[in-house]
Amino acid sequence: MHRVWPLPAGELGPAELEELYTYPVPDDGSGWVAVNFVSSLDGGIEIEGRSRGLSTDADRKVFHLGHDLADVVLLASGTAVAEEYPGLRPEGESARRRERHGLAGVPPLAVVTSGSLPADTPSIVDVLVPTIVITCASAPDDRQRAWKAAGAEVLVAGEGDVDLADATRQLAERGLRRIDCEGGPGLTGKLLAADLVDEMRVSFVPTAVAGRASRLARTDDPLDSPRGFAVNSLLVEDSTILVRYVRTRS
Repeated sequence: MHRVWPLPAGELGPAELEELYTYPVPDDGSGWVAVNFVSSLDGGIEIEGRSRGLSTDADRKVFHLGHDLADVVLLASGTAVAEEYPGLRPEGESARRRERHGLAGVPPLAVVTSGSLPADTPSIVDVLVPTIVITCASAPDDRQRAWKAAGAEVLVAGEGDVDLADATRQLAERGLRRIDCEGGPGLTGKLLAADLVDEMRVSFVPTAVAGRASRLARTDDPLDSPRGFAVNSLLVEDSTILVRYVRTRS
């Protein structure tokens, strides 16, 4: 892995890479939301509905660091279902890394849904620790009971739609402050609209896909104002460019 920024440029070893991708912990007790995406050269984030077809070895290194160093992994229900996303099972170096950083052995998944998430999805039933289903008060009672019966914890935030600011606050109150968001674009768009994204981690791979592939973030309406970010680090490995952007606030 070659570091281009910050200077001095040079080769980066595993320990230095781990340090670079460690989540900062705010002094005010709030959380830190880092969004992770892999993107083609022309801005597509999936092939045939899944991101894994774009991923490279370099992307997978930082993708694993994202959840290895997190307290919780945040997902939209559509992404959880489309990617058939199971619970995490840290082993080997991943387990040792979490122990070094004083983290729980297994980070839970937190899946955001207004009520459509099936109770038998792998993100709920194929897990080592209970998944947190983040939903709103209007979610059907029978669906909430089904999630609980399947072993999930239900976190209610908002009335007619999920209130992500309240949800991230509740996660922080549970000690889940390092939040690794792994998509999809609708959830990222809502997090940006609520100005909750502290960091965007994007792997640009040397592939063009064209077509109708989704973009990194999607909202029904434009943001009230653009969100500013600054490059915190830029790495290169085998033509994959790995950039960490941190939110700039005046």
